[in-house]
Amino acid sequence: MQKTYHAGRLRNGRYSQPGQIYLITVVTHQRQCFFQNWQMGRLLVHQMRDAQRQGLAKSLAWVVMPDHLHWLVELENSALEDLVLAVKSHTARNVNESLGRSGRFWQRGFHDRAIRYEEDLETVARYVIANPIRAGLVRRVHDYPLWDAIWV
Repeated sequence: MQKTYHAGRLRNGRYSQPGQIYLITVVTHQRQCFFQNWQMGRLLVHQMRDAQRQGLAKSLAWVVMPDHLHWLVELENSALEDLVLAVKSHTARNVNESLGRSGRFWQRGFHDRAIRYEEDLETVARYVIANPIRAGLVRRVHDYPLWDAIWV
């Protein structure tokens, strides 16, 4: 059974606030497993780190799954949509070029959830980085190459 991603349910007119923490999820087009190749996943990681170097956002935790990204991020000097658009577009260009392909790379839009101040960030981060375990890809998160968290 193929999973479907409900892009039509994504919110229009998002509100971005510097200093706000968001959990962002972006999914590849037709859930293609481009990041099963960890080298392609590293191209996405490079774009997230580049966004941090530019002062757009601070990465708190992330995991690159074979067909999607979960990213816990504190917004700094960027609108949420601009941040995601920049990371998605640069990653698409770099991965497509590396794979010698063209065409759509990401599904439209993204899902975001603003994290409330009373939520335990470390618990949210643990949930994010445990995704490969829940997906049955590894038994221990340290066996998975594409994740990071500031608390580790």
